[in-house]
Amino acid sequence: MDVVLDLYETFIGDHIFALLHPAQVTAHDAISAQGGGEWTPNPSSGQAIRCDYQPATKYFSVTPSPALCMSAWPRENIYRQGINLFLMFWTFGLVVYFVFSSLSFVFVYDKQMMRHPKYLKDQVSLEIKQACSAMPGIAFLSVPLVLLGVRGHSKMYDTTDDGPGLWYDILQFPLFILFTDSCTYWIHRALHQSFIYKNVHKCHHRFIIPTPYASLAFHPLEGFAMSLPYHIFGFIFPFQKLAYLFFFMFINIWILFVHDGEYLISNPVINGAACHTIHHHYFNFNYGQYTTLWDRLCGSYRKPPDELFQKRQARKASEWKKQTEDKTEDLDCTVRSTNAGKGV
Repeated sequence: MDVVLDLYETFIGDHIFALLHPAQVTAHDAISAQGGGEWTPNPSSGQAIRCDYQPATKYFSVTPSPALCMSAWPRENIYRQGINLFLMFWTFGLVVYFVFSSLSFVFVYDKQMMRHPKYLKDQVSLEIKQACSAMPGIAFLSVPLVLLGVRGHSKMYDTTDDGPGLWYDILQFPLFILFTDSCTYWIHRALHQSFIYKNVHKCHHRFIIPTPYASLAFHPLEGFAMSLPYHIFGFIFPFQKLAYLFFFMFINIWILFVHDGEYLISNPVINGAACHTIHHHYFNFNYGQYTTLWDRLCGSYRKPPDELFQKRQARKASEWKKQTEDKTEDLDCTVRSTNAGKGV
């Protein structure tokens, strides 16, 4: 995340902190000091400012403006980094959410599903309200872990020469999928335990017929818990910086993908939109994020019916009635796997 933080600081952060918490320095002095170690602009005050610039990655860099040297809080200040990371996560989350959810809703989502008897009144607005209220909390809870990584306390690396080697540059992709898929499965099952479900997870599950706007309609604690595997991977395994950013985008798009109601293919391995729809309908099946591996191992897999992949059949009132009546949710919403193999 230090790569994004570098870009954010160059174009936004440097200017904001130079304005809100300025150092006693003129623009001319800042230009002179730019890129040059530790510098004391006002000898009488003894105020020293870190004004050297090191790109966050060797793959590319941007030239900072004189504002780099014009704040009493240098870029390395932990409070400044924390504030910037919070604002970045919150703003980026909002932009990605509204842009991609709206595109999916307009061009992909089957609007006929809004006639389903379990579709809530004003559901889209409810989903958006829930997502917008959750994102600041998710960002706030995520900052400490991301801050540790930015400050060099993780196993993140930049180039192939800095890491284990080219073989690991490739291996980290399936390793990340397997690790996060495994962790997310058990976190998701924990969210279905009675007390946690009623107080945290239920606000997402009230959307039984989700739209793309439900993709981030979580309780803040749930959103943070489900993102934990992504954040902690780089503390356990080496993780290339640009791969970290790739997966950050990938996860946000994947969450949208499994809520868009577009059932492209019946795949026994991938936990796609059809599998996640079954989870929203019946609660106690298909907890996985990317694959059906752990659902199959633990007996919580339920194969999506063939009717879901036939739009005309999926829209039939008889099919909707079946989905409405065929419930397997426990009264206290605890996890159970009775009839978990139904339809396999």
